[in-house]
Amino acid sequence: MTTDPWHDRVAACDWPAITAELDEYGGALLPQLLTPAEATEIRDLYDREELFRSTITMGQYRFGEGQYRYLRTPYPEPIERLKQALYPRLLPIARDWWRKLGRETPWPDTLDEWLRLCHDAGQTKSTAILLRYGPKDWNALHRDLYGDLVFPLQVVINLNEPGVDHTGGEFLLLEQRPRAQSRGTATLLPHGHGYLFTTRDRPVRSARGWSAAPVRHGVSAIRSGHRTTLALVFHDAA
Repeated sequence: MTTDPWHDRVAACDWPAITAELDEYGGALLPQLLTPAEATEIRDLYDREELFRSTITMGQYRFGEGQYRYLRTPYPEPIERLKQALYPRLLPIARDWWRKLGRETPWPDTLDEWLRLCHDAGQTKSTAILLRYGPKDWNALHRDLYGDLVFPLQVVINLNEPGVDHTGGEFLLLEQRPRAQSRGTATLLPHGHGYLFTTRDRPVRSARGWSAAPVRHGVSAIRSGHRTTLALVFHDAA
């Protein structure tokens, strides 16, 4: 029996197809990364105050409506294992994107090495997030940067079943195209599935070669029910 099912699920993904979709749209749906039981277990952590370093009520900061919490480290096993398994799969994409844009690629081969660089630069705060939404809650378009050191890709996982636990709550991406109108996408995330997307900007072809297209993400209004998601950010915060 496998001792790391999360690694096996990540390894089983069709990464060439995911990379192609990501290159085309700036985001790509991933297969199921958490079982329903695992999703429930992580969702239920939200009410355990001792597991979190910070709680943000979005309305107070005009971030939207709803609430989110930053988990303390060490993370629960599924979260840590998923981050460790995903990082080396995302790394070649990140490096390819930054080379196209003529930027240095500062990310080492392992997540632990990269987080040490973040900590050495003063970015020591954990960034795995649980986000909880109720009826009429929403998340404004934004980018999760947190400091000078940024990994350009992140993953969100829906811990509820759309159409059963909630309606609405589509994941939104808005991409500002060079010298063109912005382009938006909306994706309803299946239960336990991940969505991979760009953190800040990404390369798009233009008449002059490759240009950086800024991208923001958010969540549409919850029509009914409740939606909880897990966000995996691959850099720590200052």
